[in-house]
Amino acid sequence: YPDYARMTCPLFSVGSSPERSPVPSPPGSPRTQESCSIAPLTPSQSPKPEARAPQQASFSVVVAIDFGTTSSGYAFSFANDPETIHMMRKWEGGDPGVAHQKTPTCLLLTPEGAFHSFGYTARDYYHDLDPEEARDWLYFEKFKMKIHSATDLTLKTQLEAVNGKKMPALEVFAHALRFFKEHALQELREQCPSLPEKDTVRWVLTVPAIWKQPAKQFMREAAYLAGLVSRENAEQLLIALEPEAASVYCRKLRLHQLMDLSSRAPGGGRLGERRSIDSSFRQAREQLRRSRHSRTFLVESGVGELWAEMQAGDRYMVADCGGGTVDLTVHQLEQPHGTLKELYKASGGPYGAVGVDLAFEQLLCRIFGEDFIATFKRQRPAAWVDLTIAFEARKRTAGPHRAGALNISLPFSFIEFYRKQRGHNVETALRRSSVNFVKWSSQGMLRMSCEAMNELFQPTVSGIIQHIEALLARPEVQGVKLLFLVGGFAESAVLQHAVQMALGARGLRVVVPHDVGLTILKGAVLFGQAPGVVRVRRSPLTYGVGVLNRFVAGRHPPEKLLVRDGRRWCTDVFERFVAAEQSVALGEEVRRSYCPARPGQRRVLINLYCCAAEDARFITDPGVRKCGALSLELEPADGGPDTAGAPPGRREIRAAMQFGDTEIKVTAVDVSTNRSVRAAIDFLSN
Repeated sequence: YPDYARMTCPLFSVGSSPERSPVPSPPGSPRTQESCSIAPLTPSQSPKPEARAPQQASFSVVVAIDFGTTSSGYAFSFANDPETIHMMRKWEGGDPGVAHQKTPTCLLLTPEGAFHSFGYTARDYYHDLDPEEARDWLYFEKFKMKIHSATDLTLKTQLEAVNGKKMPALEVFAHALRFFKEHALQELREQCPSLPEKDTVRWVLTVPAIWKQPAKQFMREAAYLAGLVSRENAEQLLIALEPEAASVYCRKLRLHQLMDLSSRAPGGGRLGERRSIDSSFRQAREQLRRSRHSRTFLVESGVGELWAEMQAGDRYMVADCGGGTVDLTVHQLEQPHGTLKELYKASGGPYGAVGVDLAFEQLLCRIFGEDFIATFKRQRPAAWVDLTIAFEARKRTAGPHRAGALNISLPFSFIEFYRKQRGHNVETALRRSSVNFVKWSSQGMLRMSCEAMNELFQPTVSGIIQHIEALLARPEVQGVKLLFLVGGFAESAVLQHAVQMALGARGLRVVVPHDVGLTILKGAVLFGQAPGVVRVRRSPLTYGVGVLNRFVAGRHPPEKLLVRDGRRWCTDVFERFVAAEQSVALGEEVRRSYCPARPGQRRVLINLYCCAAEDARFITDPGVRKCGALSLELEPADGGPDTAGAPPGRREIRAAMQFGDTEIKVTAVDVSTNRSVRAAIDFLSN
């Protein structure tokens, strides 16, 4: 057969699991790309997938790394006390008025490409470099967004440093993850010297829920390169979806740890001015305490007071507003164990806090010219970083009811560079520009009105609100009455006020945890301790393979007819594994059986296809695209004692795929020998 693995008629096998269960293998990158054909097995009707309880590896401690667009950090908890979360040490350096339990996602490499520093240390060192010397150093910031926006992400994707030089993205991410690994292990050794180092840590990496499979696999590959885990112990690393982690954490909170934006005092703009949600639920709580069943649920599930007041089936939304993206998820609380069920596939978009930074950059381009800003960024990269830091400090103080202008310091090198490039000073540029809400201060600052600052927020904030409103209109999520606003951007009083004004009138209660910027990090630790807490997820896409089916005149298009060995086949049929928006339980398996096309075949490679539609018929339909490949590595056919009597060409390999986890996973077994087959799904070598 030609090089389509789609020339496969899979057999959907259901029955008892083999006595020797295959070891789960998360997505990985096949090392070779040789082409292998597949001989068709007789098609059979596809029964419902079979569920299998996921097996958890043993570990002593969970370390979660919240790798954010603008800031990152780690936290951990021990298996014998899973709900006591230890935050990482306070970071050295930082900005006045900003909590330092996270550090900026900034990486500095030497001119030779070697690791120098990360976080505040990297930022401050780069700031202090001589302008000419800084042009040779590789400084990366806010680079996580590149993985989300890359349409053709591969292991060879490049990232551009501030000075314009490029480096493989995988190495950049690995440098950052290695930094956190070394810091976390050092702190663990100091706190618990008797803790064995090998195979005792379960690592958790956070990613946006809207990231596609290639981006998730990319983070896993970076973790392998950084030495967090080995491919042989891939189950020691979990990928956590950021809004899910926030949801897991919020369900543990007590009422005094939450703030209800609907009860904000008029004119208030600060987080602390909102009263607790406690009084709003007092009556409901008293009623609930009279219910013996609810008291039992509260004790058994270990959820916080707010969740104890919720009944089985209650629904809520989590809006994770981070530096780069906004992630929306809707969960339903299940009793008796407080597990969570996803009601609609994760949605969102690139509406993070960096959108405000980009709006500020566009404002500078209007005043000083796009060509000048581009030249300044290229020739004075360290000074540009200084300017963005100055803006970040003022951005954090912006509020809807703030009175008085905000002053943003311009670096001296900016002022001098502009005068040399243009022949006049920045004050003249401001007078000549059409921007009348930004003035020049004699102290060397841009003086921006509060209205002007709030306008910079509007495109990003409007995008967030529109996404929330669109999701609330979906029939699958009707009945949602509670919205948790989490993530670093959720600290912004401008965003809080806009969301409350837009959605509070709809009867939606908007709630913000006190430690809103650390919600995802802490939730990722809890998720690592009990990854089964999210019991049901929704598939974001339809996945399947191309197969041959018997041609049926009148039902199949004539151009799909293939006659081979006297048989009439319909080519390019899209056989679905799972449909978009389908509910899939954790551990639920979709099984298919394949037969190698020739004796002695060592590798089977099957193309995977995906689309957003639920009803695609052929892999050539609009919107259907190849998204990856399922790879099965086979032992020699004569390697087992039970293969001698097997007919040639009928060796059956049974693959089991799981779509209900945070990553798509696959296991496989050789039916004739009952031995595990090395299996992997590669989404990065498309």
